[in-house]
Amino acid sequence: MRHGKTINHLGRMAAHRVALLQNLAVSLIMNKRINTTVAKAKALRRFVEPIITRSKDDSMHNRRTAFACLQDKHAVKELFATVGDKVANRPGGYTRIIRTGFRLGDAAEMCMIELVDFNELMLADTQSRKTKTRRSRSGKKSQGTGSTSSPASVNDATSTLAATAVAATAVASTDEAEIFEDTRLDSDDTSSGVETENVVEAEMPDAVSTDNPGHTDVDSGDSGSDEASCDSGSADASTDSPAD
Repeated sequence: MRHGKTINHLGRMAAHRVALLQNLAVSLIMNKRINTTVAKAKALRRFVEPIITRSKDDSMHNRRTAFACLQDKHAVKELFATVGDKVANRPGGYTRIIRTGFRLGDAAEMCMIELVDFNELMLADTQSRKTKTRRSRSGKKSQGTGSTSSPASVNDATSTLAATAVAATAVASTDEAEIFEDTRLDSDDTSSGVETENVVEAEMPDAVSTDNPGHTDVDSGDSGSDEASCDSGSADASTDSPAD
């Protein structure tokens, strides 16, 4: 019976188990993510996270302690040069286990264990979610949060926005009225010029017709009257001659 026994021996003796965890930790530090079984990943997390915590303080003592656990100088150099700077502001929880299914053959549950601060896609998604804020509709002050804006300030802001909108509408209407007035004046000028030209063109033929044909009619009338007077005179002469 294994009551109270929290260590997973992984089917290996102590030396073999420690060597396995050392190799997995070195691979995780160098490659930032590895694929293994869920049981090994859980055991590795308990083994490697205290070592990553020591990498936050780059001292000779911490380097020697990390080397005693890992037995790899290249992994110790990478741990204190790269990983320590990335996890400097994280208070634990440096690894993430993502289950990937079951292995063919023995149906062992597989997963991917990775360092949290080296997954750029998830970090970008987390930052985009943090930028979104949810505002409550009530103006009451919630517990554990900062002070909310008072109703008076909200009303002042609303009135200011309304006044700005009214002023913008008035300016837009004024501009439209000026544009319409300019367009109307231009159209009036154009139409008056066309009408003036039409009047001049209409008056010119009348002037010509009144000048030339008028004189012609007057002359013809005068000549007709003269001829009539001559005919009447000759008639008088013919009537007077026999009497004489």
